[in-house]
Amino acid sequence: MDEQALSVRDAIISRRSIKSFNGQPVEQSEIADILEDAIWAPNHGNRNPWRFVLAAEGNYQDFLEVLRDFGVPKWKELSDDTLEKQMSKYTKASAAMFVIVPEDARQKQRLEDFAAASTMIQNVQLLAWDKGIGTCWKTPGFLDDPKFREALGVDAGERIISMFQFGHFDELPKAKPRTPIEDVVTYWQVATPE
Repeated sequence: MDEQALSVRDAIISRRSIKSFNGQPVEQSEIADILEDAIWAPNHGNRNPWRFVLAAEGNYQDFLEVLRDFGVPKWKELSDDTLEKQMSKYTKASAAMFVIVPEDARQKQRLEDFAAASTMIQNVQLLAWDKGIGTCWKTPGFLDDPKFREALGVDAGERIISMFQFGHFDELPKAKPRTPIEDVVTYWQVATPE
């Protein structure tokens, strides 16, 4: 068994969403290794309700050309400097992965599948963090654009729930405070009749 660099607790508490990547490449094989472990997420009925479209290495540059039409509204009207600044939120990352789930007509299954895929995404984040790879889960509006869905090969009856970026980074973002547990937990007790 490989030696883990971080305990599960340390990975959960230290992980940050990275939005400022430094452009150093993340290899497709590294992401594939992460996914091999991440898909062990709990999922109802072992449905494995996810599939992925991954743009990495040379394919990432091709993907950026497609993304230009969707990620920067009215890009044809922008100056080169402005366009470069707008696209930098995509170009500094090294890879993008889209997580696609079935849109089951039954609400219970649809919610279960979304929850399972979200759990799997958290696994990806923690496993990548353990390898020193930063990630960011994004949900830009163009994920539902019919032309973008077509470009990605998303079928009717499927939903893209995440544009997930991978990359290396130089600076660790500061931790943002969380709501204290005492503010969100109610301890159940049996009500006593008066």
